[in-house]
Amino acid sequence: MRHPGDKQRKNASKRRKNRGTHPAGRSEKKIFDITTNKTNSLGRPDRSIAPLGEVRKWLEEIGTPPPLPFKPDPFQLEALAALEFEDVLVTAPTGSGKTWIAREQIRRILESKGRAWYTSPLKALTNSKYQEFSDEFGPDQVGILTGDRKEHSDAPLIVGTTEIYRNQLFDSLRGGNEVRADLVVLDEAHYLADEDRGHVWEEAIILTPPRVRLLLLSATIGNAGEFAAWLAEVRGVRCGVVAGSGKRPVPLRAAFLLPDKRLIPLLNDSGKLNPEISQMADRARDDRDRSRAGRRW
Repeated sequence: MRHPGDKQRKNASKRRKNRGTHPAGRSEKKIFDITTNKTNSLGRPDRSIAPLGEVRKWLEEIGTPPPLPFKPDPFQLEALAALEFEDVLVTAPTGSGKTWIAREQIRRILESKGRAWYTSPLKALTNSKYQEFSDEFGPDQVGILTGDRKEHSDAPLIVGTTEIYRNQLFDSLRGGNEVRADLVVLDEAHYLADEDRGHVWEEAIILTPPRVRLLLLSATIGNAGEFAAWLAEVRGVRCGVVAGSGKRPVPLRAAFLLPDKRLIPLLNDSGKLNPEISQMADRARDDRDRSRAGRRW
């Protein structure tokens, strides 16, 4: 009599023999080679990533620029000169060097034994700037204040979230004291327009004493002149506008990860949505329409 387990053992043996030819069971499975466009063992391309030419074209001009001596851009020098006499709103694309302006002005303040605040809306950015300024000026010169971190709170340079700076202004009003600062940097100043948190920036600007110089940084303020005029009105201090080049120094490359795990450029050569993405979206919409029609019937 055949044992009930004989058939299972026989099938298992067949699976072990076939495993050497089935792509899913081969440890030496061939995959798509970006340098040669090889196919898998079934003779079909493995579409896990885009073909070489497509990816290479998408990555053009990305790399490390050659090392050159640092030379400030004219808008950076203009902003530093203006800060001697007035508040300054700097608008320049991301990567243009807005932080360099803040860092150099902070250096001037610290050298004259003054005090400064550097505020940002994000804890991650605040932590990053704290480390950056600690490396630049020395850890004994820099403190950090956020909702969950408090270090060296008596340092001449404090890096913190805008909410914490605003709270210190309220504390100063209640105690009858002035905030201990000669310069306040408001990074990401466009948060003034944020529906939920914008009032924090508005209150910080209005409550900052006129003797304290404000440096506001943003890459996305479109009505800089109007913004500066409002600042001057509420603070009684002239606010200059310094604009950097409209061209982004570090170009963006956008890609789209398809459901089949291929990575393709988001836009084609004419700047329009990649046709393959458009076709996929059209198919998905058609599938939804047919599904809804089927439910109705």
